[in-house]
Amino acid sequence: MMKAMNGMKIQDTFYISHGSPTLSIDESMPARHFLQSFQRKVYPPRPSSILIISGHWETSYPTVNVISDGPNDTIYDFYNFPKSMYQLKYPAPGAPKLAKRVKELLMSSGFKRVDEDKKRGLDHGAWVPLMLMYPEADIPVCQLSVQTDKDAAYHYNMGKALAPLKDEGVLIVGSGATTHNLKMLRNTTSVQPWAQEFDSWLKEALIDGRYEDVNSYKEKAPHATVAHPSPDHFYPLHVAMGAGGANSKAQLIHHSWGLSSLSYASYKFTIPA
Repeated sequence: MMKAMNGMKIQDTFYISHGSPTLSIDESMPARHFLQSFQRKVYPPRPSSILIISGHWETSYPTVNVISDGPNDTIYDFYNFPKSMYQLKYPAPGAPKLAKRVKELLMSSGFKRVDEDKKRGLDHGAWVPLMLMYPEADIPVCQLSVQTDKDAAYHYNMGKALAPLKDEGVLIVGSGATTHNLKMLRNTTSVQPWAQEFDSWLKEALIDGRYEDVNSYKEKAPHATVAHPSPDHFYPLHVAMGAGGANSKAQLIHHSWGLSSLSYASYKFTIPA
């Protein structure tokens, strides 16, 4: 077990919708200002380290990045965006002890194989929100992958296995998009009805504590496969939800829309005191 910094225990886990990579530079985006206010308004305590699960790292088996010799590299996994975005850096230190602890917790909870990647840095699903939330880049960060050939309950159970990290001062953040169909993006301000309906269903299910329904979203949610043709950006929610705990209360902490169907809904999961 890792010792929490100053013995601090963390009560909350978070799911952040990171949406478009332009979140990194576009001052007109409400989600950008929300993330910039994170330390001030949403979560003032300083975690000992951060575990982030991004929809941009898909592997066959759960994989952690184990960076022990300096900062995480900044991965520019987006194309044909403004040049200034490729000059941004987020040199947060690696968190090798956390990576080993994640592996240990997963394997002791029935995940038979957990891989280590000793070179991979942070993709934009990790560094873009963290750059806004923790711009000092001085908190160690470990990234964990998703497995898109598995289901939502698998990722919820992954989160459950990782819950002890909260008592060790680790902030667990899932980073994805509440709706994510890139073929349906439109440059208009009106929100497409299918996106609105899925987004509203999810909000009600989470706030009502119907986590089983969220795990069964493909059967239960309206327009599930339109909202998520691939589950990569949704599974980070299930990890955060599982790590929050079955008795946690979900709270919507930000909501805005982009490109007519991209929901930036973000949630906090808290165990009631």
